[in-house]
Amino acid sequence: MTVFLWLFWGWEKSVMAHKRYFIEIQQNHGPGALSVNATPVEQPQKTVTASGIIFTVLTCLISLSGCQDNQSANPRITAEQGDAQAQNNLGIMYAVGDGVEQDFTLALQWFRKAAEQGYAEAQNNLGVSYRDGKGVEQDYVQAVEWFRQAAEQNLAKAQFNLGIMYANGNGVKKDYTQAVEWFRKAARQGNVEAQTYLGICYRDGMGIEKDLPQATEWIRKAARQNLPIAQHNLGFMYATGNGVQQDYAQAVKWYRKAAEHGNAEAQNNLAMCYLTGKGVKQDLTQAAEWFRKAAEHNLVSAQYNLGFLYAEGEGVKQDLTEAAKWYRRAAEQGHDPSRQALEKLEKRP
Repeated sequence: MTVFLWLFWGWEKSVMAHKRYFIEIQQNHGPGALSVNATPVEQPQKTVTASGIIFTVLTCLISLSGCQDNQSANPRITAEQGDAQAQNNLGIMYAVGDGVEQDFTLALQWFRKAAEQGYAEAQNNLGVSYRDGKGVEQDYVQAVEWFRQAAEQNLAKAQFNLGIMYANGNGVKKDYTQAVEWFRKAARQGNVEAQTYLGICYRDGMGIEKDLPQATEWIRKAARQNLPIAQHNLGFMYATGNGVQQDYAQAVKWYRKAAEHGNAEAQNNLAMCYLTGKGVKQDLTQAAEWFRKAAEHNLVSAQYNLGFLYAEGEGVKQDLTEAAKWYRRAAEQGHDPSRQALEKLEKRP
């Protein structure tokens, strides 16, 4: 699945310089070695770098679908009579296994019946099916076609999904300008994911002229609606003073909100705040706790950080076996600093 992945390419060098045991890491791996180097959450995340944005789909099939209560009890009868809304609802039931055995192929069949009647929700769901290869071979071109049909009917979810396809260049030539256009249409209808991505595009000048006040406005709007990715982004803006006056206490506030919703990057960054005493009283035990939560979400940087705390006995009882475990998990995902740390650990007497 995919939402907009977020950017975090490292805290400033001074964040860790005050601790003796951070110096070697910074020299070997750079100032971002103990922070989030980039990524979103929940699923396996793609890396985002300073050279551009990687967008992923956050929203799942059911959240995109639009099942109506007045037909949810038994839509099969009306679906078989050709009612498009009932056909879409029945497709959702098969997609999520609600009252029937989960069957993506049957879900696709019912979505298609409704989509071919011009029902926008079903067109969007059919697009999701093609995008994710659920019940059909993955086909980004078909996904774009169905997203576009629904988007042109002003369905905000489809507009957002179409924007993601343009941003990633999936099924269509990559075009950030088009992505921004569709994000804006959806954002103006209140789609919180689109508001976040539109804000990030403004912040980083992707497909539109850089405009930090606009970036802050859109990201804050989504953050106040409790979207974790937006909360994390807003926290990062406060931490770096990008678009707002630098305020670590505000950074901690928004990181915490996102972290408590399970956002791994926010959990890692909140841990960094506890570790360094930025915006909150220094508390190494809390730092270890939040690093652990993020590490258990498979966030590489958090796995590395937790391994380091175990290796040094900071915030946790020193345990080289645990340190090796977390270094190894990160190294297995291609994290070179963790691989090097593991090698050094194994050479300890």
